Formats: sequence, C-alpha cells, structure tokens
Amino acid sequence: MEDSSIVALFNRRDDRAIAETASKYGSYCGAIAGNILSSPEDTEEILNDTWLSAWNDIPPTQPSCLRAYLGRITRNLALSRYRFFHTKKRYTEMELLLSELSDCLPSGDSPELALARAELTSLLSEWLETLQAEERQLFVRRYWYGVSVKQLAREAGITQNAMTQRLLRTRRSLRIRLEQEGVEL
Repeated sequence: MEDSSIVALFNRRDDRAIAETASKYGSYCGAIAGNILSSPEDTEEILNDTWLSAWNDIPPTQPSCLRAYLGRITRNLALSRYRFFHTKKRYTEMELLLSELSDCLPSGDSPELALARAELTSLLSEWLETLQAEERQLFVRRYWYGVSVKQLAREAGITQNAMTQRLLRTRRSLRIRLEQEGVEL
C-alpha cells in the first residue's frame, strides 16, 4: 500500500492504518529500535508505541515522508526507553555511540542552544551533503540507526579498528565544520 493511502486511513481513523503501517514499516522500525535496545520485548513495545503515536498525531500532522516520520518516532521512543533503563549503567554500546558524538555537539541546555537547534540541524545536513556517499551512509547508519561498528566493519570488509578510525575521521570533519561556523562545543 502506498504511503499516501496509509496516511488517508489514519485521517479517516480507520483501524487498518495500524495494520498497514506495521506490515510496511515493522521491519524498518524494528531494526531501529532493536539496534538501540537489544531486547526483543522492548523493541516490540516501542513498535506498539510508535503506531499509537502515529495514530494520535495523524491528523493533524501530515507527514510528507511516512518512513522518515515513523523512523524518527521509533528512534526517539527507543532512546527515551534506553535512557530510562540505563541511567546508572555505563560502557554499553549505546552509551559508547552517544559518547562518540559528544565532542562534536554542543553541551548543556541553555536557552541559546534551544534557539540554535534548527541552525545546528541545517549545518549538519549541509555537512552531510559534502561527504562522499559511502561516508555519509556509514555516519547515518552508525549515529542515527545505531548500527554497531562490528557490523559496519564486517559489511565493508575491513577490521573494526579500521572502521573506528574511519568514523573518527568523519567526526573530526564534523567538529571542524561546526567550529568554522562558530558553534561552541
């Protein structure tokens, strides 16, 4: 079923909207949640919460890209669940992933930061467009979808250490770009 038809089902409050969404995007959203949570039970619960959130948001929200819209909801819900269950634990895969980006992103919750989030998002998008397709894909898969370094290295046919270095160079490139644009890190 086409995305526009699924959104139309949501707009009509037709129960089939959930079933069609789960059928079309269940694997995609499940992979996002699974990479973050590593628990089949938690992943299933996040998927149910994603469908409920979409049901509650559409309408009035009219997503132009249903896949990205559902992926964002899933990722945000999974990260919230992860933080809730791991507030005192350290050195897990997701903590490592988030810490890798910590030196590339501004810290704190200042009002200035809240106002600059849209600008930061724009800068990040512009920077991603400057990367070669393969580097951009690796960066997004690692830091948006939470794919492990081990899996990325295996798929690229290189060692984990080589992949770690590749990602480090990419993060350094991001840091340099943000510093050039005057973003305080």
